[in-house]
Amino acid sequence: MFHEESFFGYLSLERRFSPHTLTAYRGDLSNFIAHCTEHQCLTSVSEVRHLHVRTWVVAQMQGGQSARSITRRLSCLKSYFRFLKKRGLIDKDPMQKVIAPKTGKRLPVFIQESQIAALFTHIDFPDDYYGHLHRLLLELLYATGIRRSEASNLKTTDLDTGRSVLRISGKGNKERPVPFARYLGELLDAFLDLRSRTFPGTDQPWLFLNKKGERLSPENIYYIVRKHLSAVTTAEQRSPHVLRHSFATHLSNHGADLNAIKELLGHSSLAATQVYMHNSIERLIEVYEQAHPKGK
Repeated sequence: MFHEESFFGYLSLERRFSPHTLTAYRGDLSNFIAHCTEHQCLTSVSEVRHLHVRTWVVAQMQGGQSARSITRRLSCLKSYFRFLKKRGLIDKDPMQKVIAPKTGKRLPVFIQESQIAALFTHIDFPDDYYGHLHRLLLELLYATGIRRSEASNLKTTDLDTGRSVLRISGKGNKERPVPFARYLGELLDAFLDLRSRTFPGTDQPWLFLNKKGERLSPENIYYIVRKHLSAVTTAEQRSPHVLRHSFATHLSNHGADLNAIKELLGHSSLAATQVYMHNSIERLIEVYEQAHPKGK
């Protein structure tokens, strides 16, 4: 027995992991268990030792998985074996002798401010519900830095256009207030009016509704953002998260306090936010070299 369902019940009910994270963890754990049963001939998790995990890591590397992907999967296994040991289902945690492969630091990909400006000035959005939805969605993601899952789960009752604040339910169901500029409040008010005329009498609580009048999924949001970013950038990554990175990077470039950016993004640790300082430093170096008489 490998007690997978008990583990995922714990992650869902007690740790309150998002559906996206649960799906990723299910894939990671299923991959590991399949390796143990098919290649190591194990029948129970109590038989797993650190050598089995190391063999699995080698198989992952030989299969072409990146060090970053393997490290993420090992994070899943650490949570899994920690859970089993706390529940008394195993005696020893095999992960204590497992070292993750080294990964290079990867700076967040972001869109230049000029490209963001082009996104909203050069693209002709149709003057119908879906055109307004696409425009507002892009504006909202860049203006607030919220995740695509947070945008998908945004309800009309989460909007306070009078105070220009969104109430966002983030990872682990942690709520945070996110302010927005006045122009976005005007766009939201106009969209709410259009939404009520497009779907009269709807009882759906979600702000963004698809063609069926149902919640716009994170997958839909991804494709909408990728489509429009493709018109202004050739960057390989054109996801909603790139707009989140752009939001944070542009704030940092213009001198915003790092702790304030952390709160706006909903990060639990300042370490997760500090990566945006690297981009700001690169910008400072560029300005210095261009402006100082002896900069070059």
